[in-house]
Amino acid sequence: MNSTQWTPFQPVSASITRGGLPVGALNGVRSRRIVAVCLDLILVSILSLVLWTGLLVLTFGLSLLLLPPLFPFVAFFYNGLSVSGPRMATFGMRAADLEMRLEGSGGRVPFINAAVHAVLFYVSWMFPPVFLLSLVTADKRCLHDILSGVIFVRRI
Repeated sequence: MNSTQWTPFQPVSASITRGGLPVGALNGVRSRRIVAVCLDLILVSILSLVLWTGLLVLTFGLSLLLLPPLFPFVAFFYNGLSVSGPRMATFGMRAADLEMRLEGSGGRVPFINAAVHAVLFYVSWMFPPVFLLSLVTADKRCLHDILSGVIFVRRI
């Protein structure tokens, strides 16, 4: 990885670390991710409730049997559309001063990678010890980050 791959968020005089990231790009990423997840879970829950209520009213209650799996769909599209957008972050990530980038090039994450990352993240909740991997990886990535080919960095 050369330093030209990370130019969108590094000043000209920034020192580059061993992995090609600017110095300070990974400072506090773990704790900021926890805050971002909490904020995003609240927002996705509110969006799901509003959509669920709206669909319930529009169908006069006939869609009650189809609506329970609404939260995963909202989370899938919320993460996929917001991370692949111009700000490269969900609302929670922006509030925590984080952004998601592709691992190798540092570029914008495509929709499919962001959506797969969301699915793998929610599957990881069934196996909580998987989150401990971020304690031993040098770039503070969890297993779902590695599998989807993304990295979280601070906005610098």
